[in-house]
Amino acid sequence: MDSQCVSILPRVCGVLLVSGSSLPDDTSLEKLLDWFTTIAQTGASLLEACPCLVDFVSKVAFNYASGSSILSFTLKLTGLIGASEDGFKVLKVRLKNLNSPRPGIPFFHPSITHSNVQECSVLKLVFNPHHWQEAGLWEDPCLRIGWIQGLKMILQHSEALCFFAQADLIEPLLQLQTDSSLFVASAANQTLAQVLLLCQSLTSVGHNGSKNKDLEHNSVSVETTQNYSGIITKVSEYLNKSVVLKEISQLSGSQQILRLLAMLLVRVGPPLRDTLLLAVMNSLEELVITSCSQLTVPLMDVILAANSGLRDDSVSKQRLIQLLWFMLNMKKPANVMQAAAAVLHSHQSDPALSAHSARVLLLPLDIVTGVSLLDENSTEELRILITEQLKRKSCISIICVCLSNIPQITLMASDRLPCPQRQIVTAVLMLLRLCCVDSSSSSAGCVEVVRFITGNSKVQKCALEALLVLSKSAGVKMVLVDVFKVLTAYLNSPSSDPSVLQKSYQAVIKWVGVCPDLSCITDQLREGFIQAVRKRACDMRWEARDSTVEFLGHLGQAPSCRSFTEQETEPSDVLLGGRSFTVPLLKKALQDPESYVRASSISALAQTLTPSWQEGTALTQEQEDIVTQVQEILFQDSEGFARRAAVKFFIAWLSACSSPSSCWLLMQSVPTVLSQGVADLDWEVKLHTLELAELLLDQAFPDPSPSHPYAVISDQAHRPPIAGQQSDLLSSLKDLVNWGVVSALLCGVVDCDRPVALKACQLLLKLQGVVCPVMGNAADTRVFCQLAGASVMQQVRKIQAMGKDTYVVSEASSEADKEGIYASADPECVDVCEVLRLLDLDEKLSILTQSSDHIYNSPLSLLQDILTAAAASSQPGWDPRQELIMDCY
Repeated sequence: MDSQCVSILPRVCGVLLVSGSSLPDDTSLEKLLDWFTTIAQTGASLLEACPCLVDFVSKVAFNYASGSSILSFTLKLTGLIGASEDGFKVLKVRLKNLNSPRPGIPFFHPSITHSNVQECSVLKLVFNPHHWQEAGLWEDPCLRIGWIQGLKMILQHSEALCFFAQADLIEPLLQLQTDSSLFVASAANQTLAQVLLLCQSLTSVGHNGSKNKDLEHNSVSVETTQNYSGIITKVSEYLNKSVVLKEISQLSGSQQILRLLAMLLVRVGPPLRDTLLLAVMNSLEELVITSCSQLTVPLMDVILAANSGLRDDSVSKQRLIQLLWFMLNMKKPANVMQAAAAVLHSHQSDPALSAHSARVLLLPLDIVTGVSLLDENSTEELRILITEQLKRKSCISIICVCLSNIPQITLMASDRLPCPQRQIVTAVLMLLRLCCVDSSSSSAGCVEVVRFITGNSKVQKCALEALLVLSKSAGVKMVLVDVFKVLTAYLNSPSSDPSVLQKSYQAVIKWVGVCPDLSCITDQLREGFIQAVRKRACDMRWEARDSTVEFLGHLGQAPSCRSFTEQETEPSDVLLGGRSFTVPLLKKALQDPESYVRASSISALAQTLTPSWQEGTALTQEQEDIVTQVQEILFQDSEGFARRAAVKFFIAWLSACSSPSSCWLLMQSVPTVLSQGVADLDWEVKLHTLELAELLLDQAFPDPSPSHPYAVISDQAHRPPIAGQQSDLLSSLKDLVNWGVVSALLCGVVDCDRPVALKACQLLLKLQGVVCPVMGNAADTRVFCQLAGASVMQQVRKIQAMGKDTYVVSEASSEADKEGIYASADPECVDVCEVLRLLDLDEKLSILTQSSDHIYNSPLSLLQDILTAAAASSQPGWDPRQELIMDCY
């Protein structure tokens, strides 16, 4: 630990003791606690490192005017100190020889006499709720949460648990389980789980016969076991009493208790889990019978959490199964649907339960569409109830629950499904027709529901998402035409919401991907689809245009399929007539007034043109015009989204091109893109530009194949380079310079944005490692590069003036050394290898890989800030509303 921190810490503790002392910011105490936690986690003794902390805790415990934040911090700090057994023993020592309080600081409450203090320890005083209640501070949630979190920190060993049991702290902890503050209640839940887990671990040690200092003597073992049993008994009784809903005003508390119980049943193991479950089983059964809708979900969480950890032959398992069956046969359709969904998502092993849950969830789809999915006799009573519910506006939620659970239903084994998946596809398509405003479809099912679902975007999106999942079903080729008819209707409908259009496009791509045979697509269907896409490309809503452009890009990357001619072809050819239709639309979208659409159109063009790039076909005039437009966007567009996409366009082109050097337009564009992109104001544009430079660097110097880990290391690296190798490297390096790669990297390494500088530094190190060991110092092996940007030249000259131990450039340097850096003809032109050595990239990399605030984010900085803030607050005329600008840790 820093000696400066040790010397400053007592002064900081003194500042924190003074009521009303200003802090640098609201998180200073949390940062201070984080620092103490870090010390403790390293294994060092916190009290040995910071011996003044016990005295600080002792004084704050009586200083009621310290403020809730200081008191809460002190409670947490006490827990952190007591988390180690040595620290716990120090805190357990009785208070003696306390320094007398300074004037104006009431260390001692009037109700606590000197004799009482002698009988009290720091630990008992700090964690005694009555102490804080008498002081009138317990009502502050900040103090309560500090008390809870302090307890959680200290409960790490048997000594702490014995103290917890003997002080009967379980009672106030249980009272806080349903605290009015959700933060306090949540923290209390987690701490109660910590208590039970510690009880479980310590009792299991005793049963396993392992050594434990609590069990070395039989008397201690009995007392300890009784303490642990008493805690478990009180928790069980509390849960049993609190689970039952006595009146509707207690609904929130019951929900919180059920969530707590579910968490405990998941985290604890047998036999403690069995004990808790046995204690609350009767209350759970009573709660199930009440059928309170608001408790269905948390109640199912409890039942399923308990059921997952029990043996099939246990009595508790049978009782829980009966509870699940009861909930799946309740008289309230919404509750039954929620229960069925919970069963399916829990992956229950009982096949009968899973099959029945699937029938329950498919029942609304069966009723609304009239498509026979179920045996009517199996769910006759529930069918009547749901049919009545579907005649009301609340039918929307029931239908959405049904649709959102279809993915889980499709995961079931075919022998558990009530019908083939193809029938479910048919039912979903019928539902989509009924929801479409322009549809004239009529349902053989519940006609009253149509007026509620027609044009409802929520139902439409849920149905389209279900259709996405159902694309993997067996035999779906037979309904492919119906699928595309429905999707085309949605794309053409003027009432379709942009989010519905996006889902429709996604469904098209999904079904095209899983159905490689598109020979069923008729000319009429193709014309309808072309009309829909052309219309949406000119939609008034930019979201619709953006989804259309994205769809065209995804369609261009879809795998090949079979058309009506039985030949392999592209899906875009089958559905839209090929690139002759899509490319002009995308080219027009480059001029869209919305930047998102412009960016999406650039990405879509890259996806669409990738196959021709891979084939190496000659560029058409239209494609050359596209490249020009994309470059103009990079140079002139005011939005970063479009400029980022422009750089990515050239990355995709370079990646897909089989022979980049043979594509004159690509290599002619690269230097311009690199010089423009690396000077952009948007850091992401600069970073993508460096990714383009990395591609060129990898092509120029491909990585050698990785050697086998047990291969014998060759001494080739220590041999002088052969002439051929040096010649190849020289040629490749000249190409990189001509393309502007080296200039872009040198510009990036001094960039003010750390991710950009880091990326450039890494690439320069890679270049240095490949080139510098091989290139010699002869004049004919030097490659000169133009320094792009004043910042690069300034840094090089700054290093030159300062000098380096490894390479010093000064007035005394020889002419040969100077020529090694600067070309005589142009002072802004440098030798690549020499400037790589001069920049000291290893040191720069170590700095860049550190966090951006590593210099100021330190414990010493934090302590100094606290003292500075306290000194400022004591100055005459200090305004507490004035913000203090600090380098806070």
